[in-house]
Amino acid sequence: MTFEPEQLGQSAQDLAARLKELRKQAGLSGDRLAARCNISQSKVSRIENGKVRPSLVDIEQILRALDASPDEVAEVAALARVANTEWRNLRDLRRKGLATRQAELKALEASSTHMRYFLLSMVTGLLATPEYVRASLADSPVDTAKAVAGKLERQAVLYDRSKKFTFLLTEQAVRWPVVPALALAEQMDRLSSLTYLPNVRIGIIPVGTPTRTTTPLNTFTIYDSSLATIETMTGSLVLRDIRDIQSYLDYFACYEEVALFDEQARGKLAEWSTACRS
Repeated sequence: MTFEPEQLGQSAQDLAARLKELRKQAGLSGDRLAARCNISQSKVSRIENGKVRPSLVDIEQILRALDASPDEVAEVAALARVANTEWRNLRDLRRKGLATRQAELKALEASSTHMRYFLLSMVTGLLATPEYVRASLADSPVDTAKAVAGKLERQAVLYDRSKKFTFLLTEQAVRWPVVPALALAEQMDRLSSLTYLPNVRIGIIPVGTPTRTTTPLNTFTIYDSSLATIETMTGSLVLRDIRDIQSYLDYFACYEEVALFDEQARGKLAEWSTACRS
């Protein structure tokens, strides 16, 4: 089963309709299905009306209660995976306004406890100096003043001790010349200072560091274990399927085990900062 990017996230209604159809084929009322699944009838109704996105556990319970055939299980599983994947086109994000995107990210950060960031090519806004933030948005065709303010305002969440942050940055992300050399040195100094926050871990992966998993291809962020976003040149994927999220958690763990932290990280950052200043 294949889908165009724009269809991702739009199949939730298809999934809901198919589950409802299977229930009716099995000759079960919503009440009877709820009883078999040990969930409320109202939840069954919300799932079938597309008002609630069912978890994989919900779907497995429902299919088991309906005695679904292997082909039906495979069909629903495919629908569920696509329903839990959303494509966000960069053009659409710009049309809605970059400041709106900052508000969305702020809400995600507020509702999450542990956030993991794998940064392949640039420093994320949460860790960036004002000059770096402005430079990172310099090529945008729309007004970025509110987006810059939003990025800088979001940085306050780093000082919320109830939250935990783990950032992994490749050497390329740290040293890519988004700003002039002296400003880049200041950006590295900021990264170094943030390593002292008790709830923030910043890991550095120098070029040439061997890993036991595949070569990283994209920047990605994982919010707890419930949502992951993957950045591309033309937009971002939002994943909610626990199987996909677990895959990225596994990748993150592999990169984390080879990263340099604390004094080792600060040593590398100081070395690169000195090189910029020279």
